Amino acid sequence: KMLRKHTVFLYVITVFMLFGCANRGNVSGGEKDVEPPIITKTSPENFSVNFNSKEINISFNEYVKLKDIRKQLIVSPPMEYDLTITPMGSASKTINIVINDTLQENTTYAINFGQSIVDNNEENPYSFYRYVFSTGNVIDSLSVSGAIADALNRTADQFVSVMLYPIDSTFKDSTIYKTKPKYITNTLDSTTTFKIENIKEGRYRLIALKDENSNYTYEPKFDKIGFHESDITVPTDSTFNINLFKEELNFKVFRPSQIGEQRIVFPYQGDFKDMQIEVISRLPETFASVTTKDPETDSMYYWYKPKLEMDSVIFVVKHNAYRDTLVHRINSATKDSLTISALQSGSLNFYEDFTIEGSTPMVAYDQSKMNIIDKDSVMVPFEVVRDSLFNRYLFEFDKTEEQKYTIKLLPEAITDFFGTTNDTLIYSINTRLKSNYGNIRINLQNATLPVIVQLVDDRNEVKYQRIATTSPVVDFNDLQPRTYYLRAIYDVNDNSKYDTGSYLLKQQPERVSYLAEPIEVRANFDFIIDFRLLD
Repeated sequence: KMLRKHTVFLYVITVFMLFGCANRGNVSGGEKDVEPPIITKTSPENFSVNFNSKEINISFNEYVKLKDIRKQLIVSPPMEYDLTITPMGSASKTINIVINDTLQENTTYAINFGQSIVDNNEENPYSFYRYVFSTGNVIDSLSVSGAIADALNRTADQFVSVMLYPIDSTFKDSTIYKTKPKYITNTLDSTTTFKIENIKEGRYRLIALKDENSNYTYEPKFDKIGFHESDITVPTDSTFNINLFKEELNFKVFRPSQIGEQRIVFPYQGDFKDMQIEVISRLPETFASVTTKDPETDSMYYWYKPKLEMDSVIFVVKHNAYRDTLVHRINSATKDSLTISALQSGSLNFYEDFTIEGSTPMVAYDQSKMNIIDKDSVMVPFEVVRDSLFNRYLFEFDKTEEQKYTIKLLPEAITDFFGTTNDTLIYSINTRLKSNYGNIRINLQNATLPVIVQLVDDRNEVKYQRIATTSPVVDFNDLQPRTYYLRAIYDVNDNSKYDTGSYLLKQQPERVSYLAEPIEVRANFDFIIDFRLLD
């Protein structure tokens, strides 16, 4: 019995000790490491002159790894061949850099790691480490700084490259399209300011790019650009503010393709207005065609009848002074059929027109076979407006509050290009109470008219627009309750649209001002806002 008690006592003590040890192990993990790694040695030393090595080693006091190195690393001047940097995807106490390029003579190079060097455990960054060396006997020490903004939107893009091109006998305006810059930095993802360091004295062209392909050259199809109006001279005490914008591409048409039995698509870039498509091949006397615009893509549809019994057709596409001849091979494709759909469903805003859209060109309508009735079965007067380019019909009528409208299209109300007509179509749409919406009056101050006034959402999508031409007072009525941002576009050339800039023409985009604070529109509430525009 005594032996049994002794055994039980030892068992309890053992269990207690085991649990105690386990608890002590969980509690005593130590404080979280918040210290960045420390560099213990660089070979060759940072800021070396007369540099002629092909390899650089940077040693740390703990294991480090490289995070987002492809985005964060900036080498200035850019090299033709990328550096080979290890470790990639693993941890080490040494970062090894192999130079695969032939270095320029008497040039200061800077390798900026951004926030990419982090310790292995907690990813504490060694922020903005720069390894600098010169192939000559001095380190260039001049700098250029400034800030990046977006010409149209509230905030600038992240990872904007800021570049300097020396103005010498080889520099032309076209240089930035095909040649890498002499010096470069990047705003990375934490700031809109920039500073290009270790620059040699001289005169430069200052360019900023949202360099989508990371190739250090300007590609207007993909990149945003910004530039200082005049060349700058270094050294300088000035700071430079650059507005990024997306250039409007010069018009160009691309190879057409057969996407329907009697439909050819013409992709293009640039402004589609005034685009004309003509056939110069010999065609049947009964041949007819119409063109419509794809609402989502940069594509124009060319519809024709009858079917062509030939191998190919020659087209000429004209756009102002532009002219291009294209040969299109006729291929078999699925026949298009007429379907009609409404662009709105559920609720219709008071400022909107009910709109239908066709899958084939709608060329005629019979209003006697259309009607609109309200919830009391009263006929509502309306007008039909045709938008032939986007292949739509708009129904204009006076709308009242909290009303239900039924739009009915009887058979043969709509006829398409191929002679097909619709079956019976019925659409229901509602309006809400005026008290469900909000109203804003904008008093423009210090404004030179005309001014385009817009309410945009947090994705910079325009929700409402008014143009102030004769009065600085602008009213927005029946607004959906939500948060908006108010901006004003200085419509200098009075063409009722925002005009972007052009690098080759040395033309900056039209100026845009934002109200400092967002506007919270509430239902059944009227706002009066004083908006002072910048000088």
